[in-house]
Amino acid sequence: MPNFCAALNCSRNSTHSVLAFFRFPRDPERCKKWVENCSRSDLKDKTPDHLNKYHRLCARHFEPNLITKTSPFRTVLKDNAIPTIFDNPSLKRSNNEQTENMDAPEAKKSKADSQSEPAKDNSEATTKEISETKNGDGVDRSPQVIDEETLNKEYLKSLFDVVVMMGTQNIPLHGHSDKEPRSKSFTPSNFQALLEYRINAGDEFLRKKFEGSPVNLEYCSSTQLQQMLEVIENCVREELMAEVKEGRFFSLVVDNLVEIGGESRLPLFIRFVDKTNWLREEFVGFLPFEGDVEAITKRLIGEVTEKCGLDMQYCRGQAYLCSGVSAMKVKAVVARIAELHPLAVLTPCSSCSLNICLANTMTFTGVHLVMSTLKKLDVFFSKSPLLQNQLESAISIYYQGNEEKANVLKGACYSKWTEQHDTFEVAVDLLESLLLCMDSIHDNEDHKWSDEVAHNAFVISEALADFEFVMTLVVLKNTLSFSRAFGKNLQGQTNEVFFASSSLTAVLHSLNEVYENIEVYHEFWFEEAVNLAAALEIPVKVPRLYFRKRPTSGEEIQPEIYYKEQVTLPVVSHAIKELSDLFSENHLKALKSLSLVPAIMGQLKFNTAEETSVDIYKDDLLNPDTFPAELHCWKIKWKHGTKDVVLPSTIYETLQLSDVKFFPNVCALLKVLYNLPVFALTNDKCSTAKQRLTAYLEDTPVHHRNKSMALFYINCAIKHDLDSMVEKYLKMYPDSEPSENRD
Repeated sequence: MPNFCAALNCSRNSTHSVLAFFRFPRDPERCKKWVENCSRSDLKDKTPDHLNKYHRLCARHFEPNLITKTSPFRTVLKDNAIPTIFDNPSLKRSNNEQTENMDAPEAKKSKADSQSEPAKDNSEATTKEISETKNGDGVDRSPQVIDEETLNKEYLKSLFDVVVMMGTQNIPLHGHSDKEPRSKSFTPSNFQALLEYRINAGDEFLRKKFEGSPVNLEYCSSTQLQQMLEVIENCVREELMAEVKEGRFFSLVVDNLVEIGGESRLPLFIRFVDKTNWLREEFVGFLPFEGDVEAITKRLIGEVTEKCGLDMQYCRGQAYLCSGVSAMKVKAVVARIAELHPLAVLTPCSSCSLNICLANTMTFTGVHLVMSTLKKLDVFFSKSPLLQNQLESAISIYYQGNEEKANVLKGACYSKWTEQHDTFEVAVDLLESLLLCMDSIHDNEDHKWSDEVAHNAFVISEALADFEFVMTLVVLKNTLSFSRAFGKNLQGQTNEVFFASSSLTAVLHSLNEVYENIEVYHEFWFEEAVNLAAALEIPVKVPRLYFRKRPTSGEEIQPEIYYKEQVTLPVVSHAIKELSDLFSENHLKALKSLSLVPAIMGQLKFNTAEETSVDIYKDDLLNPDTFPAELHCWKIKWKHGTKDVVLPSTIYETLQLSDVKFFPNVCALLKVLYNLPVFALTNDKCSTAKQRLTAYLEDTPVHHRNKSMALFYINCAIKHDLDSMVEKYLKMYPDSEPSENRD
């Protein structure tokens, strides 16, 4: 509760004032002078102990030289301090004044006497006093007694409020002094600074708790802070998981490896269909990436079942976006989960094009060089529009006789061309322009660019001018050209996804044909790479690293043979295997079940056989025995009952139908299918989690990243109940004293 000033005609209280409030002294003589000077005759009969416990005077009534600030959080009075400053000059008292002005006190006493007339008993007087105090009309503004339990709860509530605010606004817990252990910075941690500000702004619960403890700048121990972060994490997850549990089914998406708190961790997202039938993807935490495949698998399942409270029996899909060496380990983890839960099928993720996904999972040196260089190019040109203009100028130079092609490439540069289905085709077409652009920026003859930009351009140009890069890029372009249209359809409309499942066989057939005739295809691809290198004046040679890794044998390996064995063969074989793994039998059955969507049924002339493909989800249906009859009615409804009506073309549109409730099995099956990661998030409000994770990682230095604070920031739209957090904290840590561990 706030403190009220006991002086007559003073309405200040700690809620709306940053002033300090001081207790009446227990010394009888000093206490008597305080009562006399504040013109409160109704307090004369109160004992010093009573006055000390229930009454305060604000700092405005004391001379400045009587007040001392002993710490950033504590303001005290000198031992002999007497209040002498009051609004009414006739009521002012000095320390030596012994006379008493009776006007105001008599009025005060008269009012007090009228409140204690014989007709009113003590309970009525107390009730009136409380009522008047609440309405601001009563004279005695003294606060009610606050027991220790209430004080602790309010104190914790203030701490939680500060931490949640810092998390949602992405304010790091620590300040400059925490960045460098030996730093002499006077800036405290951000958390400490905000607590100090809150105390000075009038948070009496923080002030009381601090004043009751030894004075120290460490207002909250690191142990207690970590406990609070854990509690807030649990509260955020509970709020997120409430709707997931309501819909039962979900899918898991694992993002690229990141560094959080000095550890490598995997961001984990959960996809589900909410009660309004929107497909959503929410961030639920970071998974430590330590140990072998079994250890990580156990940890991931524990994160989902124990922390999120979900049942893995209802997991219907998995996807991962990792690249390089970590991708193979993550793939082994999701494969292990698929063994334990066969219906948790592995699918491509809708947020990443299939060809980029395939390339990211290749651990070969040349592919790693290409993919890392593409990322550097994306970051480099995003720094300034002037760099983009420089690339456009280079494109104009190389495509002087082909303005149409030049315009197409310039347009591609304004999109995320390094992440598209045709990335490698565009990269080959842009290679000459990119190298010219990088060389020009690195030369920096007109001193237009900073040293950092010029250096980054040099690093990129060195990679582009390497024949290993050129050869690998050409192989990726040609190999993944067979899966380009297939991958584009997977991220298209629902009917395109359905028909893509039927074209996988043709894609794999083409890639197998390449593999069986690898000598012929490699010869053509090597010649293409050599011609491109010649145009760029890049020497054709075997990578230097190859010779360092192999003992000197006296035999010289030819570049064409080397790149066939180290690039072409591995890339083609990996693409075949990865596509086969991504599109298992259960995954293809799931995609074929999309024929339940009315528009797709119409395209197929209502000649479909969903019973076979739906068999894998029979246990997910509300009443499997009635499904054949229900499916027949579903087809009749759209075949004969909707003349001149546009058929719903997506799962979402179908689920929005008012009469879909009369087809419970169809409705349940569509919701199960909708969870698969292969489907794109069409509602922008449902896809902000990934964007906020990216923003957090880009905006927060590595040494300031915190897994709990990241969770609050990414899920800032989640409502936060501070009272619930306090109750959960006291339940989880019943023996933890909020003011403990202050050094």
